[in-house]
Amino acid sequence: MSQRFVIEAVMVAIYGQLLAANRPVEYIVPYTTVLELYEFEEGSEPLMNEPGDDRHVKEKVKELIAYFEEPLNKKKIQKALSVPWAKSAPILLGDQIKLSIINAVDNAHYGEVFDPIETELLLSALKEEAPVLTDQLEMIERIIAAAVPIQVFDIDDFDFALEGTAQL
Repeated sequence: MSQRFVIEAVMVAIYGQLLAANRPVEYIVPYTTVLELYEFEEGSEPLMNEPGDDRHVKEKVKELIAYFEEPLNKKKIQKALSVPWAKSAPILLGDQIKLSIINAVDNAHYGEVFDPIETELLLSALKEEAPVLTDQLEMIERIIAAAVPIQVFDIDDFDFALEGTAQL
């Protein structure tokens, strides 16, 4: 059985270690975060502080977009978009890693404290009963302060998160 995490698509592109897990992992990605990849690809705003790192990450974003646009993967994603909260069939990212796109719907449930994409991450985590994986420490702090009933892990603690969720 694979470990499951709710995550933004850009995090999958940025953090290569997420694709090198030593056990089966499923990343559940809200569709709106996939749309953000196109904004990151076309935008002039850097994703990383170092120019070399930024070029590398933007190349990884382009690769992920191209992978999502492959006919079979695109068909899986389009099918999930026909119904709110539907989840795509798994998109394989290697032997151990699969990614599912969820057609999350922001219902403003947490709208006062979290932006729409963060709200979709939280609602997806609640619906899928899976922890959120993020690199945004301030978001983690807001999740704790708002007492949102989900688990959340910093990406730097990914290995711990794999071990920690193994018993769930």
